[in-house]
Amino acid sequence: MNATCTRCGESHEVLTFPSINVAQDPDLKARVRDGSLFVWECPYCGARNLLKYQTLYHDPAEKLMVWLLPGDQQPPRAVADAVKELDGYSLRLVREVGDLVEKVNIHACGLDDVLVEMCKYVTRMELADQQRRAELQDVPLKFFKMDGPDNDLVFSFPQDGEMKVVNVGFRVYEDARGILGRNPSMRPSSGFAEVDAAWLGRFFR
Repeated sequence: MNATCTRCGESHEVLTFPSINVAQDPDLKARVRDGSLFVWECPYCGARNLLKYQTLYHDPAEKLMVWLLPGDQQPPRAVADAVKELDGYSLRLVREVGDLVEKVNIHACGLDDVLVEMCKYVTRMELADQQRRAELQDVPLKFFKMDGPDNDLVFSFPQDGEMKVVNVGFRVYEDARGILGRNPSMRPSSGFAEVDAAWLGRFFR
């Protein structure tokens, strides 16, 4: 792929991965999790640039497929129909590299991304209430990691020009599990689903 540096404007040929099967190449999983697989350094000025392209991530051990499709593209019907019957698989559609990284990290921690989205909703409401800032109801939280002896969920978010983190107790995740258990219709249908804040907004107002 030919990419143009955002700093100096020079073009350079960079390696891309239109398909990522971590069973065949386990080293790629760590590079997806830390985002480095999608970053290239300009050989002319040294600037680090983010690559944006379509790719299908597949982890057979985790039974996870995540399709990164920038913009408003949809997976080809033939492929989507072929994989939606895979037993026990989580099939996800994301639009940004950061969303792909987040989905992989969520599943690597043994978590359910539907429940994580519910935890994000609760956390946004609490942040907005605690800080008396209504705009925090829409802040883009990202799952970062699990931390501490109680398995707190750590989310990162931008505020006032810097990145901040907030720890959420695992009890919130368990509460979300209970809500989902009582409302199974909230589960995504078969096929590649976009599980994000907009999707959750259909259920939480």
